[in-house]
Amino acid sequence: MELNRNRQSTGDGLRICGWREWASLPSLGIDSIKVKLDTGARTSVLHAWDIETYADRGRQWVRFRVFPAQRNKKRFVCCESLIADRRWVTNSGGSRERRFVISTDLNMGRDTWPIELTLTNRDEMGFRMLIGREAMQGRLVVDPDVSYTIGRPARKKARTKTQREVEKEERAQG
Repeated sequence: MELNRNRQSTGDGLRICGWREWASLPSLGIDSIKVKLDTGARTSVLHAWDIETYADRGRQWVRFRVFPAQRNKKRFVCCESLIADRRWVTNSGGSRERRFVISTDLNMGRDTWPIELTLTNRDEMGFRMLIGREAMQGRLVVDPDVSYTIGRPARKKARTKTQREVEKEERAQG
């Protein structure tokens, strides 16, 4: 397959993107997040912290917080999702870790499709989210010479909150 950098897709309909792009996770309330397209990773992963589980109507849920912006720990998004699975994952350092898996929609440019994400603390990593091979398969081709070819998602009114705002809401609820 030959990549033509002046085109946005290959002859077989795969979208050409850079090694890093902008994306959104609309059902989680994340309107804009930088992602690294990692062909070395099988599974996609999202930086999450304050992870807790709970049951509602017989189904298992996970609640967590995300810092969507790199190097900004003042604004975060509170997220909730059904738990799709729990799996052992080997991280880039070779350590195995059992992670929660959620299913959500990924939006990149004009395209949206369902993906699975594992949740883990990525504080020491450069990107808040990696998109792995499973999420790219049949949709994306990565051109490692370029970045941000798809464009930034349209900004919506942010659902992000500061720690102080969350604590104030929690005190008000009792």
